[in-house]
Amino acid sequence: MLLLAAASLVAFVLLLYMVSPLISPKPLALPGAHVVVTGGSSGIGKCIAIECYKQGAFITLVARNEDKLLQAKKEIEKHSINDKQVVLCISVDVSQDYSQVENVIKQAQEKLGPVDMLVNCAGMSLAGKFEDLEVSTFERLMSVNYLGSVYPSRAVIATMKERRVGRVVFVSSQAGQLGLFGYTAYSSSKFAIRGLAEALQMEVKPYNVYVTVAYPPDTDTPGFAKENQTKPLETRLISETTSVCKPEQVAKQIVKDAIQGNFSSSIGSDGYMLSSLTCGMAPVTSITEGLQQVVTMGLFRTIALFYLGSFDSIVRRCMMQKAKSETIDKTA
Repeated sequence: MLLLAAASLVAFVLLLYMVSPLISPKPLALPGAHVVVTGGSSGIGKCIAIECYKQGAFITLVARNEDKLLQAKKEIEKHSINDKQVVLCISVDVSQDYSQVENVIKQAQEKLGPVDMLVNCAGMSLAGKFEDLEVSTFERLMSVNYLGSVYPSRAVIATMKERRVGRVVFVSSQAGQLGLFGYTAYSSSKFAIRGLAEALQMEVKPYNVYVTVAYPPDTDTPGFAKENQTKPLETRLISETTSVCKPEQVAKQIVKDAIQGNFSSSIGSDGYMLSSLTCGMAPVTSITEGLQQVVTMGLFRTIALFYLGSFDSIVRRCMMQKAKSETIDKTA
């Protein structure tokens, strides 16, 4: 049996080598690189800009609010490592007009050179039961979270392919790996990013351009605080089963994975498990990564079933509690 298992493992590794040239990409050098961060005026986006700036990059911040942009610029500039670094601010809604997005990207490239790394971090979240959410909410979230990533990526990808170098980062969410109560609008928009990223990676990999999809957990940001204001009880209780991460921690991991050209970027043990469970036909950066996913799949699926059972139990308890409250109100 041991010999059979060993032979199967060797055959699998050889098969992987034949199917695809899984050679890890050369790390992207950030000193002097031009990094564009959308949604860069606060939260994870701002922390990613700071992390890149600490490593010597030139930064273009893109967001809607000019005042927040200027405030973020001052904060980022405190972390410079040389006097040549620049932080450029551009105010635009990346989800509304592609031609406008394309123009501001051109302006940024004229001032700071070709974009070496694009981080699509602009996004928003609204939670609520499917039947309670306005149809406009679904349209708005798809526009901001999905098209708000499509437009900037479309504006930089041709130049990256011509130069044979580049990184495109999409900040999704753990809600883009599994659907949860209250996230019918939000999860849909974040799942869409995964499909975009997988297809785009297959197109640009021959040009030495690499795509990274980040799946951060709940993170202590202004956007998360705003999201909590509309969360149904069930969603809040499910979210409380895991801890809230610091944006600085999330940003460091995303930048690290983007530099290395890793397709998937996750945080913590839960994030690692989710990424392995949902890898499907996603690209891998190394043979080791592929083997880890194969070996851990069964165990992680077993653990996931317990999580899903726990989440279903929370939903049932909330439903029973609501029904009990309604009964008391009727008899009062």
